[in-house]
Amino acid sequence: MQKPLLYTYRRCPYAMRARMALLVAGIEFDAHEVSLRGKPSEMLTLSPKGSVPVMLLPDGTVLEQSWDIMCWALSQDATRSWWEPAQSTENLDWLARNDGGFKHHLDRYKYSERYNETDRTGHRENALATFLRPLSSRLEQRSFLGGSEPCATDLALFPFVRQFAAVEPDWFELLQLPALQAWLANWLSSPLFLHCMYKLPGQTTVPFPSSGY
Repeated sequence: MQKPLLYTYRRCPYAMRARMALLVAGIEFDAHEVSLRGKPSEMLTLSPKGSVPVMLLPDGTVLEQSWDIMCWALSQDATRSWWEPAQSTENLDWLARNDGGFKHHLDRYKYSERYNETDRTGHRENALATFLRPLSSRLEQRSFLGGSEPCATDLALFPFVRQFAAVEPDWFELLQLPALQAWLANWLSSPLFLHCMYKLPGQTTVPFPSSGY
């Protein structure tokens, strides 16, 4: 039986959240590791936006956004406990804040030269004040955004927090954000994340090793 095909890039946080959702759902899929310097014409035909992830379903449906891929993977009966908590007003707000303001500041902190940014530290501090400190306070109340168990929102935010922490890891470790740092460390050491980061041959469509979590 034909499997879904995912165009992905190993280090892209959007593609990462999509792969993690597919792995949680135990969905077997083929993966094509994209070179950002030479995007495959087949992917551009399916999705002219030219960014990953893009998923082609067996029925011909094309999913062009990571959250849509997560919805398709996790909103089935077996993984509803991952999806339903993510639909709360609070968690949808966390998703919007992550993909909006936090991503804006993260990009200009991490890629300051690309954006000709002269106030790199200002963006770092804005990301900390407007998103990371409030998120840590939220995680002091419960271990995950899903409550006592993780949900799709945890999967969606984790790759971006990981990216922020990796820019200046020594500085990040010294922050007084114990709940956030523990949450991040938990995901970084999880079998799910390690499986998600399985290295594929470049620009080759191969079966992605999959199992449910």
